[in-house]
Amino acid sequence: MNSGGVSEVDIEQDLALEFVRVVEEAAIAAARTMGQGEREKSDQVAVQAMRRAFEKVPIAGTIVIGEGERDKAPMLYIGEQVGSPPPPGITFPSVDIAVDPLEGTNLCATGSSNAIAVLAASEPGGLLHAPDCYMEKIVAGPACRGALDIDAPVEDNLRAIASCLDREVAVLTIVVLDRPRHQKLIDSIRAAGARIRLITDGDLSAGIAAAVRGAGVDAVMGTGGAPEGVITAAALRCLHGEMVARLVVDTPELEERVARMGIRDPRRVYTARDLAPGKKVIFCAAGVTQGALLNGVRFFSEGCRSHSLVMTRATNTVRFVDAVHLARPLGPRGVRLY
Repeated sequence: MNSGGVSEVDIEQDLALEFVRVVEEAAIAAARTMGQGEREKSDQVAVQAMRRAFEKVPIAGTIVIGEGERDKAPMLYIGEQVGSPPPPGITFPSVDIAVDPLEGTNLCATGSSNAIAVLAASEPGGLLHAPDCYMEKIVAGPACRGALDIDAPVEDNLRAIASCLDREVAVLTIVVLDRPRHQKLIDSIRAAGARIRLITDGDLSAGIAAAVRGAGVDAVMGTGGAPEGVITAAALRCLHGEMVARLVVDTPELEERVARMGIRDPRRVYTARDLAPGKKVIFCAAGVTQGALLNGVRFFSEGCRSHSLVMTRATNTVRFVDAVHLARPLGPRGVRLY
């Protein structure tokens, strides 16, 4: 603590593990509902668990991307203040936070792969306050920096990606959300000769995988959620990944909302740095169900085991956290103490 009573906390160095605990709690809560077919319940318990976990983190946090507007989301709504109440005379650091307590609600409800709990954090102003609308996106790894063009034909982007990776287009793996709106995109990728991995949900986790070497994803293309795009960008800032994106603003109501959020040019093409411009950036994710990057939560008689990752812009390192959470202490010979 300095003489002014402000807590000396480095957002990246001192809070990374605290935020891992937050996504762990959300993932564990959601995993308890896996396969029950109740997507709203799965999302609700993840939100509640994440909010409770934030109450232990020494920050003055503001949710800038959350579960929606205040009148539609009772917890973790945009603008909500989170964090532990500071002791008298102490001021905790201000942090902007983007959350998706359960990315892949349908995946969790059906027991499918790649459901995760996600959080990104930065200093105030370090994350774009994105409206809840669609966003065109192309996401690739560090080798493709400066090579992507959201206005270019699909085949041109595929050739650029292949050239950057020193591969043939025919061996690229491109992830696309399986949606009717993407049929033309899918046809173009196939016509160019690249391989496609269609996913039902979870383009955020796919975007992260595109930037992690050895994950088996070369790029993600298509239109998904803008809030998820900002969170993906935070991860890419930590990995030097490449991303080009543009908001889909196609109604007068959305034009007005975008303007109210301070976005002057709704046709602007963003990069990862534009979407997550912070000097300090943390990204955390915890697996809910088994996935390409993270294992799902596994329960056993005394507790459960979670698998998470955390990365920061300062280190440009992905750290995986394999944690065992014991529900109750055990005595000799495994007898419960209470």
